[in-house]
Amino acid sequence: MELTHDELAGIVDLFGALSLSELATAGDELAFKRGTELAGPDVDAALAAYRLVAFDPDAITDRTTDEQLLAAGPTAFPALPDGAEDLPHILDVDACTPDRAALGAVVEERFRADAARAVAEDDHDRIARLLDVSYDLETWAPVALDGVRDRLDTAAGD
Repeated sequence: MELTHDELAGIVDLFGALSLSELATAGDELAFKRGTELAGPDVDAALAAYRLVAFDPDAITDRTTDEQLLAAGPTAFPALPDGAEDLPHILDVDACTPDRAALGAVVEERFRADAARAVAEDDHDRIARLLDVSYDLETWAPVALDGVRDRLDTAAGD
């Protein structure tokens, strides 16, 4: 069984935020219910695509954990895989609500670094993708990306 990026986001969104180990447990539970095995979810690719975002929970949630948490990101269209509605009854995880403004600031910082790297490497595919992400990010959280979008636009035209 494989989970799409949006299904990963849906599982995470069901709880507000999950650690990587909690997300893996949720995936294993779903696979068990289906009588199959989970093909390791590609969390790194979901993070790279801004379908998921990682953050330290301190100022963003009321959850206490030593692990980074994952939340549904600005490009996600969270979708619950079959059977996921039972996960809150199966997993011993407290739901939380990440502060969107604080989470947005974390994602904005990462986005700016990604944009600078894409421009420095003259990676036109990544620049085009980040231009799209910039609009999603501004809609998702209270951030302003006009300046970085101008730099991406300029780099895209080179």
